[in-house]
Amino acid sequence: MAQEITCTSCNVRITNMPGSVRFKCPKCGETEIVRCSHCRKIVAKYICPNCSFSGPN
Repeated sequence: MAQEITCTSCNVRITNMPGSVRFKCPKCGETEIVRCSHCRKIVAKYICPNCSFSGPN
C-alpha cells in the first residue's frame, strides 16, 4: 500500500485534494513540504524537519 501524503502543517491527508501543493524546502532543497489548500489559505506556518526552516515568511 502506498504511503499517505499529509499536510506538513496540519497533518490532514491531501490525496486528491484540490489546491494542495508539494515542493522542496526553499532552504535545504532536500525535504518535500506538503501544504493543503486550507493551510495555504490561512498562511499556516510549517517547519522543515531536516533544516528547521520556517515558512511562510
